[in-house]
Amino acid sequence: MLPQGIEVIERGWLSSNSILLCDGDEATLIDSGYVSHAAQTVELVRTALGGRRLTRLLNTHSHSDHIGGNAAVKEAFGCWIGVPEGMAPAIENWDEEALLLSVADQQGAPFGLDHTLAVGERLVMGGLEWQALPAPGHDMDALVFHSPDARVLISGDALWRDGFGILFAEVIGSGGGLEAAQATLEAIARLPVDRVIPGHGAPFVEVDEALAAAFARLRYFAQDGARMARNAIRACLTFMLLEQRRVSLDTLPAYLDTVPLYREANRRFLGLSAEALAGWLVDELVRAGVARREANFLCAT
Repeated sequence: MLPQGIEVIERGWLSSNSILLCDGDEATLIDSGYVSHAAQTVELVRTALGGRRLTRLLNTHSHSDHIGGNAAVKEAFGCWIGVPEGMAPAIENWDEEALLLSVADQQGAPFGLDHTLAVGERLVMGGLEWQALPAPGHDMDALVFHSPDARVLISGDALWRDGFGILFAEVIGSGGGLEAAQATLEAIARLPVDRVIPGHGAPFVEVDEALAAAFARLRYFAQDGARMARNAIRACLTFMLLEQRRVSLDTLPAYLDTVPLYREANRRFLGLSAEALAGWLVDELVRAGVARREANFLCAT
């Protein structure tokens, strides 16, 4: 049970969760989902507001499934938008490479920025005081929000019930993601937390178990970088399928060789031909039940 005044709008994996925190007749929203679901986000938020006024939209980090609805939400409700200060230049310049949009073949809608969230900043949301804390790893500029009084953590993609988000700095960046994620998890473990509201999946109270699973996952990745690369490729291609619904099996090798994320992850860690990478990936997604072969297409299930 979450404290009164907090409502989680749990979404599918194409969109992050959105968290609504109410203070009297005003409210704050954290994260806004993917751009193709922006109209749905607006309607879900409108219903959850119940006549309240949305005054703020804050983001935990800069990835497309968390900021994609920002422009639509701001237009619909007239709220101001705050983002972690480290991501502000990429937003202000709408740098699609820095935002991983062009890198991962994802979409986004530019939006106006009104405030930058500093590490350590304190905010009142949902009748509680929260502190913005650094959470590098999945996104090196990410923040989480912690309420020590309620012992609740809004964790974004830094901690899920069964892991954490892709370590892009390791897979396609300059490195440091493993160490950063380790430090973030250790910092979370020191916080008074009884309940976690993650960026994906339902809120949970099994905090110790989630941390143990996340630390184990880090060790698994640290033993072999190819594991991280395969995880990133699987996850991002699944994301694309959720958006596009299908991809031609004939064009998949060329697609994987054209999109920087797949090409670079493969070049750095796997060393497969584009055809071999596509064959492995199709088999993996079908085996996992997230896709199926249909005629000459790979389709989302």
